[in-house]
Amino acid sequence: MRIAYLISQYPAASHTFIRREIVALRQRGLDIQTFSVRRPLPEEIMAPVDRQEFENTWYVFPISPIAVLQSHLISFIQAPLSYLRTLVLAFRHRVPGLRALFYAIFYFAEAILLAQELKRRHIDHLHNHFAQAGAIVGLLASHFLKLKWSLTLHGLSDFDYEAGQLLNQKIAAAQFVACVSHFGRAQAMRLANPIYWPKLFVSRCGIDMENLPVHLGQKTQEDQVRVLCVSRLATEKGLLGLIDALAMAIKRGANLELRLIGEGSERTHIEQRIQEQGLQQRCLLLGRASEPEVFKEFTRADIFVLASFMEGLPVVLIEALALGVPVIAPSVAGIPELIESGQSGLLFSPANWEELAERLVQLSDDSQMRIRLATEGQRRVKSEFNIHHAIEPLLAKFLAGNF
Repeated sequence: MRIAYLISQYPAASHTFIRREIVALRQRGLDIQTFSVRRPLPEEIMAPVDRQEFENTWYVFPISPIAVLQSHLISFIQAPLSYLRTLVLAFRHRVPGLRALFYAIFYFAEAILLAQELKRRHIDHLHNHFAQAGAIVGLLASHFLKLKWSLTLHGLSDFDYEAGQLLNQKIAAAQFVACVSHFGRAQAMRLANPIYWPKLFVSRCGIDMENLPVHLGQKTQEDQVRVLCVSRLATEKGLLGLIDALAMAIKRGANLELRLIGEGSERTHIEQRIQEQGLQQRCLLLGRASEPEVFKEFTRADIFVLASFMEGLPVVLIEALALGVPVIAPSVAGIPELIESGQSGLLFSPANWEELAERLVQLSDDSQMRIRLATEGQRRVKSEFNIHHAIEPLLAKFLAGNF
């Protein structure tokens, strides 16, 4: 069986978990071929493994207008009814409004281009990650080819507007739908017709535990405690609140420094907040980093923290625990499925910056607690999130063939 994986952008710095899944499935004998709507920017292809994936991935864009017209003309001549039915589906599978109508035309154009390549390669099954634009393209392409199609759901962006409005239709069309957390599965059930609930199952994102760097160990209590955050610089990540909590913790005597990896639209606002709080010497914005660079920062970190307002089950949190770094995270979405507060990490109420400051003080002052939490957190990841174990539910679906 030849399986196509379609992502809106692949490879991507924030989607290394997809690459791990693909590699693990290939190691189990599956023929996985990768497809992407957009090409990544050069700065997003930093690691050699990403370069290799980039070179082996087929991209919808960029493509000349003449090639688009040729592809559509050929598709219409070869299968006029399927072509027209797919066009009708494109217009129906959208939210109201002119903007959505405009995008429906683009998604249809992309889907036909993709379908031609899938047909040329004799693909048997198409699988999408995320329920957003790329999934619409995948849905339309599979409909045109009468190809089996499936989907993996991740964070709340798969359930919010606009994706959430269209999710029931996608679940109806899918052979199966993997969810990375029980919380995500419940959200999909909330939006789906109950007759489709049997299609939904939990399939964790995993970590390659055999190829992780060694954590350098906790520092003595007298040293400055290094706090690491790896996150897109976006509003929903709560980073302004993290800066405020850090300032509160330092005022209470915590000897902390924050190293923040990531890029995004909120960078200017974050820089302003750092200046307002007088933390220029305590906060370092490192920008975008490759996976090896991120892992190197993990090995030097004493605490890993997230401050998000919304999440699915963050892979970066799993990575921190796998590398033996104690974590502080908000009690949202699927995070409590990974972290039991006081046992495998510390949780705080979402957007409660006072409580986050308390957790930072608590963990920075107690090196033994950091060791205890890190040890249990690492054990928790090994038991359920090792990639070779995590892929089993998805592998079973693919191997079943008839689903």
